[in-house]
Amino acid sequence: MPGIDKCLLHVMELPGARGAAVVDWTSGLALGTVGEPSGGDFETTAAETAELARMAAEHAAFAPDPADRPDKEPPVQDLIVSTCTGFHIMRFVETTFDSSVFLHLWLDRDTGNLALARIRLQSIAERLVF
Repeated sequence: MPGIDKCLLHVMELPGARGAAVVDWTSGLALGTVGEPSGGDFETTAAETAELARMAAEHAAFAPDPADRPDKEPPVQDLIVSTCTGFHIMRFVETTFDSSVFLHLWLDRDTGNLALARIRLQSIAERLVF
């Protein structure tokens, strides 16, 4: 079972991958990064994507009530933001502690495959070990 660095290297093998990070959405800190950041630097990108992830995970319009989901399962599976030049996929990771971590992939719109990236991120997230 791979750790953060190895998982990020697997993410970057996806066609069209520009950058990736593992982010703690409660603190906004990047736990690991690879490639190029989408927002100037990885710290800023991590903080901004964490804010979006936190909003989705904590608001009832997006996340089910904790009583309605299995223990430790993240409140949201994926967030996908599409822009004119790319896609941002945030895959929430189930952990043994509080499941407040997600994989963030910045994918080029012209050379990437959104469906393939989503499937592979799910597989990588399931194998990620902290």
